[in-house]
Amino acid sequence: MTTNTDEITPLIIERTFNAPIALVWKALTDVDAMRVWYFDLKEFRPEPGFEFEFTVEHEGMTYQHLCKITEIIPEKKIAYTWRYAGHEGESLVSFELYAEGEKTRLKLTHEGLETFPRVPAFARQNFVQGWTSLIGTSLKEYLENPGTRLPSRE
Repeated sequence: MTTNTDEITPLIIERTFNAPIALVWKALTDVDAMRVWYFDLKEFRPEPGFEFEFTVEHEGMTYQHLCKITEIIPEKKIAYTWRYAGHEGESLVSFELYAEGEKTRLKLTHEGLETFPRVPAFARQNFVQGWTSLIGTSLKEYLENPGTRLPSRE
C-alpha cells in the first residue's frame, strides 16, 4: 500500500497569543485551566511518563483518547502520544512555545495521523478542524479574555 505524501506530513498549526509565555504554559499544563479550553480531564500532571485520558463524543460515536507524556521542557515544550482505545495507530502531539516580546507564539505539531484507521472519522481534515478550533478559538479566548479563566488557586 502506498501512502500519499500529504497524509504523512505532520499537521502544524501556529498561532500568536497576546499573553505571556507563563500563562500559555499554565493553560497547557494546569488541569483546571485545561478543563476550561481543552478537554474534561480527570487528572493531569506535566511529568514525563504520566498517562491521561479523556472521552469525546462526535456524531454519535464515543472516542476514548489515551495519552502519555513523552517530553516536558518547562515553558518551552510539552509532547505526548495520542491514541484511541479500540483503534489501531498512535500519534504524537507537541506544543512548542516561543516568546515574542509580551506575546507568545505556539506551534502545535500532530504527527502520525496516517497510523489511524483510514475511515472518515480519522480523516486529516477532522484533525485540522479540531485543532484549529481548540487553538485558534478556545485557547485564544481563554488566554486573551481573563473573564473566561477560573480564579487562581495560587
